[in-house]
Amino acid sequence: MKHPIIFFIWLICLAAACEQPEKSNRIRTQIQNDNNAVEKEVKNTARINPGGTTIENRFIVPGGFKRMVIPAHSFARYLRSLPLKPHGSKVKFYNGSTKNNYGVYDAVVDMDIGTENLQQCADAIMRLRGEYLFKQKRYNEIHFNFTNGFRVDFSRWVQGYRVIVKGNKAYWTKSASPSHSYGDFRNYMKKIFMYAGTLSLSEELSPVAYKNLKAGDIFIQGGSPGHAVIVVDLAIHSPSGKKIYLLAQSYMPAQDIQVLKNPMNKNLSPWYQLDENNTTIETPEWTFNSTDLKRFAGEGGDTP
Repeated sequence: MKHPIIFFIWLICLAAACEQPEKSNRIRTQIQNDNNAVEKEVKNTARINPGGTTIENRFIVPGGFKRMVIPAHSFARYLRSLPLKPHGSKVKFYNGSTKNNYGVYDAVVDMDIGTENLQQCADAIMRLRGEYLFKQKRYNEIHFNFTNGFRVDFSRWVQGYRVIVKGNKAYWTKSASPSHSYGDFRNYMKKIFMYAGTLSLSEELSPVAYKNLKAGDIFIQGGSPGHAVIVVDLAIHSPSGKKIYLLAQSYMPAQDIQVLKNPMNKNLSPWYQLDENNTTIETPEWTFNSTDLKRFAGEGGDTP
């Protein structure tokens, strides 16, 4: 009797062993089918409405996708509503010269950047964050750190205090009348641009899991050189749940903020697809890792 029992047990084990590869193959096939369905829907679809004046109405989501629902007064809503220069506009450097478009950008944000070589990559992101908070009169929430770690709060700036920098040291001194005009804000941001950068901004931000990416998040590599780009819009595919997003940047030398093309997928460009299995995000002028994703404090933590 032992031999039939052993043979029966052997058959059960063999069946279980065969089932695992088959199950894995079914899962892989389903994932591939989902990806193929998404790819089929995004092909041959117009991505740009030339008459659109904001990110939201300039860039059309591919078939099967819908923009994520976001609160009316959120940072994500502010970014989605950014005004754009007319379709076909070229990026301008701070000195008025033109950045030729060699497959880098699909739109130019209509925002004055000044005439000095200051508003570069991380600076542009801090500018967007500051502009959003200033517009909502949330002055106490506007603060950034210099590269030396010195925290500069706009709430002190509006009281008439100014920052003096000597060598690697910085301190406050009362030297102006209290005011919170837009001109004061721009002067504050100019000071930030002078003494902050990708390294300081990277240290201020909180890491975010790539799967939980949302508008307002930043891919950033702090250093010299370093670079940073910001997620300015997000859409989701139903029923697969796949996410796509738009990226914007400034660069060196100081230049207009621009919405980037996607060099990895011309069928989907300028949208980028969130693929947890692909840890590299290739932008036209920089390569990021999915682990480079970070977020401003107060933007909901590590959640979708």
